[in-house]
Amino acid sequence: MANHKSAKSRIVRNNKRALINGARRSRVRTFVKKVEAAIAAGDKEQANAAFKTAESELMRAVRKGVFKLNTAARKVSRLSQKIKALQ
Repeated sequence: MANHKSAKSRIVRNNKRALINGARRSRVRTFVKKVEAAIAAGDKEQANAAFKTAESELMRAVRKGVFKLNTAARKVSRLSQKIKALQ
């Protein structure tokens, strides 16, 4: 257990950040699942629309420090490949 005032406040702050980051990560996962569902349904137009929002959410998560840039870029790249394979 923390003994210093600063350490106690750090615990509170870390817990708040963990909740916020978890919500952001969950939001990104939701948008990615929407893209994957559209791909599974074979609907290229809907997949492209969902992909645009998912890509922006991923990059926003990168700016907020939830994901690293390479992780987000890899996810975007793989989703893009799947959409292109729908021809």
